[in-house]
Formats: sequence, structure tokens, C-alpha cells
Amino acid sequence: MIVDLTKTLSEELEVYPGDPEIKIKEWTSLEKDGYYMNLLCFGEHSGTHVDAPAHFIKGGKAVDGLPLEKFFGRAIVVDVSDGQGEVTIKEVPKTDLEGKIVLFYSGGRELSVELAEFLVNAGVKAVGTDGMSIGNEEVHRVLLSAEIPIFENLTNLEKLVGKNFTFIAFPLKIKNGSGSPVRAVVLL
Repeated sequence: MIVDLTKTLSEELEVYPGDPEIKIKEWTSLEKDGYYMNLLCFGEHSGTHVDAPAHFIKGGKAVDGLPLEKFFGRAIVVDVSDGQGEVTIKEVPKTDLEGKIVLFYSGGRELSVELAEFLVNAGVKAVGTDGMSIGNEEVHRVLLSAEIPIFENLTNLEKLVGKNFTFIAFPLKIKNGSGSPVRAVVLL
């Protein structure tokens, strides 16, 4: 079974404050041109997306320089949706996180710097959240300096709490990209 974790990219989709608006314009039509195509205009971090180290780390790898293995693997969802404030280490279950992709069903809460450092030391492969941002600039720097990709703006994470699954979210191969929209899915 496949569960889609991706928000639909549309002009109505909310963007992070200060980011470019999403614009989708019909470029050609079947009636006029014999084929249909849209022109897309949006920032790399629009909709469900991944942050690459270059987003916050000078000289960090761009999205096209990260190994593809970073974008799929065994994953877990940590449900922290009932809490308040920053997500802390105390809210993460005592389990082996090494090599796993850890997704936070957060209700928009952001991770603390201490939790980001804990995740790096635990050897996670990637992290993700249903929020528009995983945390403040320091949280981004901690994770991205360790070349841990950050998936943001995921949806449907509540359906995966307590389940075993494989997460897959490949980015577009954008030259020198600081990030990319992804089609995030899980295989149950």
C-alpha cells in the first residue's frame, strides 16, 4: 500500500513568509496548440520539499550533489502533536534511530536545537515534519552541516504513527539547488 505525503502544488498552497508565490499558468492548450502544457514559477522550497545543506551551510552540498540514498529508507513517525512549544528530546521514544528517517507529526511545532543535535548524534539518515519549517536557523544548521536532509510540509503523517514503512521522496535534480519540491510517499 502507498500513502501520499505530498501537498498538491497549486497557487492556493500557502508558502513560507517571504518566499515567492506559486504561479501556474497555462502555456499551451489542446484546442489552440494541439497539446497542453503549463508554465510553473515557484521557489525551491515550495510545497512539500527537501532542504539541502547549501540552504544554510556555506560550501554545503546542493540538492544535485547529495547521494540518492539520502532520499529513501526505513522510517518512523514520532507523534508530538499534543505538545506545546519546541519539540524536545524527552518526546522522542527510546529506540534505535541510526540510519532511519525520522518524521515528526508535530502539528506545526518546531524542533529544539538540542533535539537536532541528538538526532545528528543518533545517526539519522534524514528528518521531516508536517510543519512549514523544521525549526529555527540553528536547527537547520545543525542538521544540514551533518548532511542530514530536511523534509518539510509533509501531510498525512497521522496515518503512519506506530507503523513500519519505507519513505521515498526524491528531489528534482536542480543544479546548485538549495532544495527541491519532492513527491513524498511511503510504502507500507
